[in-house]
This record gives sequence, structure tokens and C-alpha cells, in this order.
Amino acid sequence: MTHFLCLNDDERWQLVLERDASADGEFVFAVQTTGIFCRPSCTAKHALRKNVRFFPDAQDALTAGFRPCKRCQPDKANARQHRLDKITLACQLLEQESPITLDALAEQVAMSPYHLHRVFKATTGMTPKAWQQSYRARRLRDALSHGESVTQAILNAGFPDSSSYYRNADATLGMTAKQFRRGGDNLVVRYALADCSLGRCLVAESERGICAILLGDDDATLTAELHTLFPAAHNEPADAGFQQRLHRVIASIDGRDVALSLPLDIQGTAFQQQVWQALRTIPYGETVSYLQLAKAIGKPNAVRAVASACGANKLAIVIPCHRVVRGDGSLSGYRWGVSRKAQILRRESPDEGA
Repeated sequence: MTHFLCLNDDERWQLVLERDASADGEFVFAVQTTGIFCRPSCTAKHALRKNVRFFPDAQDALTAGFRPCKRCQPDKANARQHRLDKITLACQLLEQESPITLDALAEQVAMSPYHLHRVFKATTGMTPKAWQQSYRARRLRDALSHGESVTQAILNAGFPDSSSYYRNADATLGMTAKQFRRGGDNLVVRYALADCSLGRCLVAESERGICAILLGDDDATLTAELHTLFPAAHNEPADAGFQQRLHRVIASIDGRDVALSLPLDIQGTAFQQQVWQALRTIPYGETVSYLQLAKAIGKPNAVRAVASACGANKLAIVIPCHRVVRGDGSLSGYRWGVSRKAQILRRESPDEGA
């Protein structure tokens, strides 16, 4: 029900026409001429738009006098969970050393390949193939970080041979495996720590600009987080120029609506950068839901992927992922703590500045 108010009837109807499984559980639609209500993904023949009404949930439709569809069973709460369980199993099968084809995956989760592909993408924001590639990349990063040889790490990550990895090296790691193992030869990152109104703050910069603004409570945790993100990062005495830039970052964190005009080195996947760019357009003092953010980038079905991109943000405050909340306005998770998120939003509230 939390997302019902974020959609208008035209948007709901479009989801029904597309039989979008990701909308199941968000609303139901009822057909006045038959007296039956269904899930958005129901495979029954579509009724005429003029005969369709929308309700936030099955209980509202029942109260209005409609009967549940026997095909899609919109009154059964476990139907959505059953589908999510299948997608969870599919993710587990994809996260194995041996590659698996879409047909074999579909057979093991008892779905048609077409339906599995569609529901998997609607649920995770990624295709099964992309999920498998992402898992391989994660395994490769872990193996290289733990000192395995490049060749062995590539094979252990699930690549059939080294040539299949090297064809997509940049997409997998953002650099070659040897560079990654050495901490990124040409990616020198320096950082400094300082107090701010939200606790301790670590500011890091590469030769291209500010690449990380991390919030926390102790320096050791912040430093460990930075080295996970940038293995080649090193602490340097802040020269006059870096000291000035550090002060400007802290001022942007502590001040009300103080924009940071320094160059930024925003590193992430194409999708993450698309989400982060959209975040930077949210006005000070306002919030949006994850669904609204997904719609803003033209991917209304990728709500989970959008949430993951928000969680991967490395530039606190400057890329304002704190301005994304649940559909009912309640707070969701935040990389640097929900209490810190609440503190920031209180500070940005129009009432606070009145």
C-alpha cells in the first residue's frame, strides 16, 4: 500500500497492460462488469479501461463487493512471497562456479524462460545474465584481494578461461586484474579526517576530484571503509590546498543548503551514476520515494536496483541519498546510519529553518 499513492490511475493501468509482476502487492484492479479483482500481473484477458477500478489492496476490493480472481488469487498473501522465493533460488543457482543457461535455470525454478527473465529483472533490476556476471566480478575482486594469482582467481571466479575474462576486463573490475591486485596502479587517493556536525568525516580525493565523503563515529572504521573502496588510498599531511578543500567539504556538510563547488570524481557503474545524478536534482528540503526515483530515471521497475545504488553512494550529503524515503514517508536504511539520516532530514526540514 505504501506505493499506491505514488501512482496515478494511468500509470497503474499501464502496469496492468504490461502484466508487470513487480507491481503485485502494490495495488489490485477490479472489473466492474465481472465483479472480479486481480493482481496487476494476472494473465486473464484485459477488460476495457472504462470498466476498471483500482484499490490499494485486496481487503479494499473485497469491502467494495468484488470477488478475487481464481487464476491469480490476489487475496492470497503468500503468492507474492512464493514468486520471491523462486527468484531467491534463481539467485543462488546463478551464484555457483559453473555458469548456468537461462533455460536450465528456468527448469530448476519451474518457470518458463521468458517469464523468469521478466520477473527476475522486475524483482532485482538486473537480468539473470547480468546477475551472474556481477557475482563473478565480486568473486574475482575477493580472490585478488586475498592474494590469489590472477589466472587462478579468474578461474575460481567462474570464468571458463582467462580470455573470456580479458574481453570484458574493464566492465568486470574497472581496470585489469593485475592493476586491481596492486591496488590500482594509477589511482592514487589521499584522504584526511575531521570533525563535522554529524560525527567524524573522512574526505578523500583523487587527481580528478573529491571521490569519497564518508561519515562515521571513529577514524579506524572510516579508514577501513575507504581502503575497501580504494585499496591504493594513503593518508597524507594536508597541504594548504587540500586543507582548504577539506574545509569546504565540511562547510557543505554543516551548513544549510551550502553547495559544494569542488570537482567530483564520481566512480560507479553507468546505472549507479544515472541514479546518483537524479539524486542531485532533488531540491533541498524535499524527499522522494524509491519508486519516484526509479521513475525519474525511466526505470519504474528497478526499485530494488535503485535502492542498491543509493546504498553504494560514496559521497555523503553531496549526492543526497538521504533524501530518499519509503513511499509512506518513513525512513529506510542509510549507509551511515538511520539516526544520522533522520538528523540530516530534520536539519533540512522547512520547519527547522522557520
